Amino acid sequence: MIPLFSSQQVRSADTYAINKLGIPPMVLMENAARSIYDIMLEYSEYFANKSVGIVCGKGNNGGDGFALARHLLINGYDVKIISLGLKRDLKGEALENFRITKNVLAEYPSSKLLLYKSIRDLKSLRDCSVLVDAMLGTGSRGKIGKPYSEIIGFLNSLDAFKIAVDVPTGLDLETSTGEIIFSADLTVTLSEFKTGLFYGKGYVNGGQIAKGSIGIGSGYYNKVSTNNYLVEPEDAFYGLPKKSKDSHKYSSGKVLVIAGSGAYPGAAWFTANAVLKSGAGSCFLAFPKSIKQVAQKKVDAAIVLPYSDNKKEFLQGANLLELDSKIIWADIIAVGPGLGREEATLATVRKLIAENKNKFMVIDADAIYALSDGNYYKLNLSNKILTPHHKEFADLLGITLEELEKDFAAYGRKFAEENNCWLVLKGAPTLVFTPKGEMLINSVGNPGMAKFGTGDVLTGIIAGFIAQSKEIESALISAIYLHSLSADLLLEKKTEYSFTAQDILENLPDAIKFIRKSII
Repeated sequence: MIPLFSSQQVRSADTYAINKLGIPPMVLMENAARSIYDIMLEYSEYFANKSVGIVCGKGNNGGDGFALARHLLINGYDVKIISLGLKRDLKGEALENFRITKNVLAEYPSSKLLLYKSIRDLKSLRDCSVLVDAMLGTGSRGKIGKPYSEIIGFLNSLDAFKIAVDVPTGLDLETSTGEIIFSADLTVTLSEFKTGLFYGKGYVNGGQIAKGSIGIGSGYYNKVSTNNYLVEPEDAFYGLPKKSKDSHKYSSGKVLVIAGSGAYPGAAWFTANAVLKSGAGSCFLAFPKSIKQVAQKKVDAAIVLPYSDNKKEFLQGANLLELDSKIIWADIIAVGPGLGREEATLATVRKLIAENKNKFMVIDADAIYALSDGNYYKLNLSNKILTPHHKEFADLLGITLEELEKDFAAYGRKFAEENNCWLVLKGAPTLVFTPKGEMLINSVGNPGMAKFGTGDVLTGIIAGFIAQSKEIESALISAIYLHSLSADLLLEKKTEYSFTAQDILENLPDAIKFIRKSII
């Protein structure tokens, strides 16, 4: 996994470089600018007319922009620079690079440096094929006002390849939130990868993320602890359950799926089929007896385990006694998809969890709803994996979605730590919070996954992998990654509009093959 760092940790690295290593700040800024320029060359196909517009702020981010402008100028690019600060507003290295770049501009009459007075000054950027945001960087906190908000709005409206220096202006890195944010196609983040760029608004607005160097190497960061990580393909590969030559159907993972109802039968077979598609050896699907024939027609190889429902078509308390032997038998239970929200069903889910404290369990959908209204406080969630999307998580906590979105990573981390459980917060991207307070960010997936059934498939894959591995962390990470990778590989033959949860499930073997070929 790739370690991710906070903006404060990166600022501490700058201080270390200056005070301990003796590297002058001007050298750090020069290294940053040169690194950004080198990375930009890798995207040369976007430089249609070799015309670059750079908007520079008043601080060090602006200083990086001024220094970058010089590298572009001396390498034959036409550069239009907009400075948001007057000379008297600048200081330190930003002022020094402003002076140098202004002097260099005298040799390039077609390029210009303008001092920003109003939005009209940005019109000169309309013909640029590339736009660079060097306004605030890590300096964005909370809601930003004018002139930044109107400048960002104008820049985002232009048809150009957009590059952010370090961090898109308007993005609060600590919470990965922001109301109006520069929409970058590429962010060159300096020194180390920053956590807020890989989830939330950073994920939406950061575009591709490249790491630029300020010239201090990785030695400092090897001594800095973090609890945020980006999942890599290697993690998915090494998390694949191992198969021994003498495996049989019961040693290869035993799963009990408790899912589906008369109102929502489809979720059950998505989950049950995904369990077996993921390699588990045996799977029972507990399902209402009065409609068992519906499930029997749809599940591929799972055995339907009908329970008495008095034709009510949903799970009730007495059913746990019927299912007791299979609850004990199972390595893991997947509960929730399509169960419905009858009060008897919700109470039964709570009883199931309370009576099986040490059992691995994937708790999804309606089973998560059963824990709302503070009910999760009363239960031991150790060895449990909860898989809510954002609205389900907000409901579980008893807060509004708007409140959750202010800092959903903090809420997720706190919940997993306090309840000693695993929280899989589904979204773009999906985040995994561990009992140790770590946040693991899934790095694959696409908008086509936002459809009915994809979460039910994920629940089955997670249960199947954990049943085989007999442990949670590596199997969970691998299951989530491969579920998303399967969707990404579908884009080779379908569009994000046209594939379904069933397609993701059927393509899972290709995702596993792909990851094996990529790593071995």
